[in-house]
Amino acid sequence: SSGINAEYGQHYYITNNLRMSSNHVDIARLAEQAERYSDMSIEMKKHIEALGGVIGEEDRNLFSVAYKNVVGQRRSSWRAMCGIERKLTAGDSKLTQVRDYKAKIEGELTELCNEVLTMLQDQLIPNAAESKEKVFYMKMKGDYLRYLAEIQKDTEEKDSIENARQVYQAAWDISEKELDSTHPIHLGLALNFSVYYFEILDDKVKACDLAKKAFDDAISMLDHLKEDSYKDSTLIMQLLRDNLTLWSADGEDEDENQ
Repeated sequence: SSGINAEYGQHYYITNNLRMSSNHVDIARLAEQAERYSDMSIEMKKHIEALGGVIGEEDRNLFSVAYKNVVGQRRSSWRAMCGIERKLTAGDSKLTQVRDYKAKIEGELTELCNEVLTMLQDQLIPNAAESKEKVFYMKMKGDYLRYLAEIQKDTEEKDSIENARQVYQAAWDISEKELDSTHPIHLGLALNFSVYYFEILDDKVKACDLAKKAFDDAISMLDHLKEDSYKDSTLIMQLLRDNLTLWSADGEDEDENQ
């Protein structure tokens, strides 16, 4: 009977976890509608932990949206502080205040990025069964290392810059082999990897080569584009083309997460 009890206990634990987990997703959806992305990210973190990193496509997207917004807000704040700092001269009394506040934002940004990276590294990437899932998570890992690299670019510490390149490259190698050239995950990776080359490494040639290759490959396969992903794929293709135009004129760039 102890075996039956143990089995029952395990069954109760699993079903209870699933029940609690679906509750986290329901609250996360409400938080998204209320544009309370911090709450949304907390609920998705609990959901991922409850299910041991095995989640479906819809949950993957909720997780991505939650942190994209929470981190995006701080990236915008950080860039605003950098802009103010650049306008101040060395002897300006406000300079210390601006730098302290920028450091505060950097601390929050770093903590959030590391939170995402830990979940990806420990739970999500190891449990990714399909290629598209693995590429999605590895792209996301590259993105959050890129956000850390943005901060590190003007400092002595440079580890995130190289780590981001390695992760993006590993994701790209899988994606080129396993995913269609028109797949939105493949195109999204090409978009953000090319932004990494342009923004972080200041390598305009590689950025343009990568974006152009992804765009041209997708154009050549446009007739085979699946209806369910047509809108997503063509939107990212447009962003790739916009970046190529802007980079040729040395303008600003767009990534999926701005």
